[in-house]
Amino acid sequence: MVNHKRVQRLMRENNLGANKYNLRAGKYDSSKGPQNKKAKNRFHQKFKTDRPYQKVVTDISEFRYGNMTIRNRVYLSPFKDLFSGEIISYTITDRPLTRYVLEGLEGVFTARPKLLNYRMTIHSDQGIQYQSNPYRHALRKHKVFQSMSRRATCHDNAAMESFFHIMKVEMNYFTHHFDTKKQLVKAMKEWISYYNEDRIRHKLKGLTPIQYRNQALSKMI
Repeated sequence: MVNHKRVQRLMRENNLGANKYNLRAGKYDSSKGPQNKKAKNRFHQKFKTDRPYQKVVTDISEFRYGNMTIRNRVYLSPFKDLFSGEIISYTITDRPLTRYVLEGLEGVFTARPKLLNYRMTIHSDQGIQYQSNPYRHALRKHKVFQSMSRRATCHDNAAMESFFHIMKVEMNYFTHHFDTKKQLVKAMKEWISYYNEDRIRHKLKGLTPIQYRNQALSKMI
């Protein structure tokens, strides 16, 4: 049993608390560009679910290194399960192209157990990658519902926005300078692994996202 108040006290005594959550993370805006067919918002900011792989959110965020110019940046495209908070699949690339988003999407389809008898819904903003025909075709092929935020309404995808901000804070992205792309990508991969496998959450009854997901699946399959 883990008493969250004791953990909080020990963190405070050892100066382990984060103090940069009030800083706003710079956000890459993928909605600027050609506009294609949209999908309706199926979530309406209802991010809770009692089933793994039922509600998934995705987005793209920019990370910079070196001299912090537009030539020194990478893009993270993760897919997050709202049941456990697990990052099911992700890609880190130099450019936010649709084919890299599709690569991460295929990782979601591979990870989801075939025996689950309910459909998945994947929510995103109105980015051009998510409006593209290849992305929409992939969702239809796997019988996945598509959901989109309303334009210029970041609260519709708050679950993903919150993840990006927590990641950047806990990586010390705002205060630590990464000199090279290799250093930054290594730190990003290590943190996501830590987030999925080691970072316990009070919301998950003291379990990590993967432990919580496996516990639920063991009762369903």
